Amino acid sequence: MSLEPFQQSAALSLGVELELQLVNTHDYDLAPYAEDMLRMMAKYKLPGAVVPEMTSSMIEISTGVCRSSSEVLGQLSQIRDALVKCADKLNIAVVGGGTHPFQQWHERRIYDKPRFRELSDLYGYLSKQFTIFGQHVHVGCPDADSALLTLHRMSRYIPHFIALSASSPYVQGQDTAFDSARLNSVFAFPLSGRAPFALTWDEFTVYFNKMTKTGVVRSMKDFYWDIRPKPEFGTIEIRVFDTPLTVERAAALSAYVQSLASWFMNEQPFMPAEDDYLVYTYNRFQACRFGLDAVYVDPATGEHMALREHILLTMHQINKHAEAVSASSSLKVLRGDINRNHNDARWLRERQGQERLLAEVIRQAAGRFRGSAPQS
Repeated sequence: MSLEPFQQSAALSLGVELELQLVNTHDYDLAPYAEDMLRMMAKYKLPGAVVPEMTSSMIEISTGVCRSSSEVLGQLSQIRDALVKCADKLNIAVVGGGTHPFQQWHERRIYDKPRFRELSDLYGYLSKQFTIFGQHVHVGCPDADSALLTLHRMSRYIPHFIALSASSPYVQGQDTAFDSARLNSVFAFPLSGRAPFALTWDEFTVYFNKMTKTGVVRSMKDFYWDIRPKPEFGTIEIRVFDTPLTVERAAALSAYVQSLASWFMNEQPFMPAEDDYLVYTYNRFQACRFGLDAVYVDPATGEHMALREHILLTMHQINKHAEAVSASSSLKVLRGDINRNHNDARWLRERQGQERLLAEVIRQAAGRFRGSAPQS
């Protein structure tokens, strides 16, 4: 299969996908209600889409093409409110977070869809262990070459995205000591990690053609990279975010991505280099393990600094770009959380420290997700 052409899209446009947990309201374990939720959600006229995911206790929502993070929030809020109404009728709840804290992977059911069955046959138990929940942010690029340049510039900031979104400290009832344990499951897949270092679409096409000739790859969907180009949308897709506990935080994270992309596209502050990736995996691990307390190694200088300080420095550098895309208020909220050393992983641990019962933590997380959405 040949690589499809890179479609035109509005530069700096946004699209957001959220993978969400469906839990029962008895013990707050995952519940296989995706098919029922999809049937009920089909009655609503909403922006974006609501689709199944790998296992039947998951559901994915996505916005349409948005011009700003406030538009992202508006669309996610509409979909969230409809989800909550449907869930109330089914006596279940919808929850954010990158992992369910105590679900057992072997109890999961693969959603009955040809691609999911195919992946299950290929990956075995990894498919059920892929009951993890992420946020994907698409940002529009004016052309294919600028998409690849933006992708590789954005790679330096992958630790920022991981630490700011981290919401998966618990796996199968245990505190993993990671802020984002979700990404350890992603790394188990053979085509995960970083994209190849190609700075033009011609170079990337050569790579893609070589991969398809091996028979390992048939389409871009087969790559589980941290950031990948999406030629059918004219975007790059950042995939390292844990699903936040609220749609407000999801929108704020998209605001940060959009502000960075504006900086890259308008100022081209640095040229990506293959050597940027010498510390990529180390920085990624640090952010997963320690969140905002991580150490960040600057790939250009080798300087070591606190990740939170690097994020704050970056937000200062892109301040005018945040203003230009109406993202200043979102970045202010994120800066406040950084200064308090707070992310969703910290919230989950604080609640568990007080409640000593993960089911109660999930009940409270479900309340956070529903926000002001009315009960039916």
